[in-house]
Amino acid sequence: MRIRSASRVTSLVVRVAVPVLLIVLWQISSSSGWVSAGVLPGPAAILGAYKELWSSGDLQQALPISLQRAGLGLVIGGVAGLVLGVVAGLSATAERIYDAPLQMIRTIPFIAMIPLFVVWFGIGEESKVALIVGASIFPVYLNTYHAIRAIDPKLLEVSRTFEMSRWQTIRLVVAPMAMPGILVGWRYAAATALLALVAAEQINSQAGIGYILNTANQFQRTDIIIAGILIYAVLGLVVDVIMRGLERALLPWRATHVGA
Repeated sequence: MRIRSASRVTSLVVRVAVPVLLIVLWQISSSSGWVSAGVLPGPAAILGAYKELWSSGDLQQALPISLQRAGLGLVIGGVAGLVLGVVAGLSATAERIYDAPLQMIRTIPFIAMIPLFVVWFGIGEESKVALIVGASIFPVYLNTYHAIRAIDPKLLEVSRTFEMSRWQTIRLVVAPMAMPGILVGWRYAAATALLALVAAEQINSQAGIGYILNTANQFQRTDIIIAGILIYAVLGLVVDVIMRGLERALLPWRATHVGA
């Protein structure tokens, strides 16, 4: 037990020490002039950029807008993917109708759809949200579909033996057994939604983190550009932590098993 605890402490120290060491080396390289500040500003300069964005109110204004875009697109795309995955997983007819077309569309990089979405939806919020929706559908759909199809047929046979209704079978058998795979799909979809957000906010953004990056690019403010990129990275970490917490809340038996 003590060995395991010491190993965890060592792992935590290493996880913290390595990023701190990299940041220190980064700052030393910038301060000593080994790396041009115009190419890669040091951490101190980036902290100054955050202070500037905060003082001007740009950061407080941009974050809610970007989060709203990503959240709305994730909810719409995730729910659509969930419904399509459940129906295709339970119905062979539905699978034959739309699984193949969805698999073909899935192979198209969502970034390649930007010009088409601009033509369809214009350069306003609709095209940005639509791009995030398109990117979020497939992770949820694929994981939901495969999670349902991976359920032991004997369990479904038991539900028929006890003459369960369709809804009872879904609620008592399908949902608990497929939930781990469905949550994995949502987790991937959340990460994909943030990637799509980065691309979407390059479409003539008038607000949001992408707008800050575009403005900084025009004035060649590398420090603000890197600050904005790091905001996207932090959002990705926060979303991943939230999704992990959701998994632990909905699947407590898995957390207990891992902890054991």
